[in-house]
Amino acid sequence: MILEESTEVEASPREVFHFFETMAENYERWHPDHIEFRWVDADGLVSDGEAYFEERIAGKHQQKTVRFTNVDPDRYIEFKPTSRLVGLLMPHISFTIDPRPTGCELTQRIEVRTGPIGARLNRREFDAVRVHMREEGENLRRILEAE
Repeated sequence: MILEESTEVEASPREVFHFFETMAENYERWHPDHIEFRWVDADGLVSDGEAYFEERIAGKHQQKTVRFTNVDPDRYIEFKPTSRLVGLLMPHISFTIDPRPTGCELTQRIEVRTGPIGARLNRREFDAVRVHMREEGENLRRILEAE
């Protein structure tokens, strides 16, 4: 199953990518349920770099360390959880930045490995993730278009 959300932003792909490069400064203002973000190593937003973050989704406190697996500046960011167990269920998360005449489109994708029964049993949580992703897109647009 793919959870996906796209947002049109009146900002350049470079500005959107820079927002993610400076996530340590942007994380908490990006969404009110974001708690903490930090780079685990000094390399920042590069392939094989790691980051740690905490957030609340559906009232549940989430803590994750992720490794960036594919970083194409101004175009694409992909990462996966470092936990093997979480990685089995959620093998990767990505942000695609596509240029548009008035800015760009940011598409967030989360791949989730679950069958139809798992999808039905966890529908409330998946719906909460979809809402969170939509709010992140709207907040990113608001932040970048105001700057």
